[in-house]
Amino acid sequence: MMKKTITAAAIITAGLIAGCGGGGTTPATGTTAVSGKVADGYLVGATVFLDKNGNYQLDAGEPSATTDANGAYTLTVDPADVGKYPIVALVIKGQTIDKDTGSPVTGSYVLSMPATATSGTVSSNFISPMSSQLREMMETGKYASMSQAMTALATKLGMTAGTNMLEDYMLANNTTMHTAAQNMASLMGGEMAQVMGTSGTVVTVDVNRYRGMMGMIFSNMSSIRGPNSQAAMTTLMGTMTSVLGSMPMTGAGQPYRNMSTAFSGGMMGGTTGTGGMMN
Repeated sequence: MMKKTITAAAIITAGLIAGCGGGGTTPATGTTAVSGKVADGYLVGATVFLDKNGNYQLDAGEPSATTDANGAYTLTVDPADVGKYPIVALVIKGQTIDKDTGSPVTGSYVLSMPATATSGTVSSNFISPMSSQLREMMETGKYASMSQAMTALATKLGMTAGTNMLEDYMLANNTTMHTAAQNMASLMGGEMAQVMGTSGTVVTVDVNRYRGMMGMIFSNMSSIRGPNSQAAMTTLMGTMTSVLGSMPMTGAGQPYRNMSTAFSGGMMGGTTGTGGMMN
């Protein structure tokens, strides 16, 4: 497993989360609570928000919270918004603590979960590298259902079809998913210099490059899933940095709508190494 010692250029300021609620907020009248946890290992001090415009960054008016000492969060939202918008978590360099290590993460990265997977059921919304990958798979429009996407991801990980890829693998003690998630997070943190920046106290994300990164991670999942993948991870990191750096940048925070051309070779195809969401 690759240790999280990779740095990212983006430095996220503490002002981003000023005024955000914690994990145990009581919803006001006419609102509902959407709660869960954030992990590769449980992540303390991550910023979680309902991403109403799909740009992966916290904007004015979007419900937000900060994960507590157990990695838990609660968003207070309009009941009509549950299942309508994705939830995004910003893991912040030098500030968010990974309970796997007990130390702040050394590279910032973005996690999310699909809008259709969000629920008002208490603590059901587990945000992880797995949920993030499923969101990007569903964004391609090539999967008819979340179940189909989960089966494809489970197959990539060498797991049994029908495995719930949105489960809290920490609570379930699913070491295969946990190890893969740790390695995915290391890659994501290492590549955020390519896709992540700041404008004052606002985190910006180049969604074109972000989705390209996720497509490449998916394509190389067989190299990422194992506990002894240091050499493969190092090689993949170098390739990803080169390829992502050569991709044209879109306007910061602007969702890239044409998923078929969001990555070299396409998000739905391509060879291992430059990969896609369907291979």
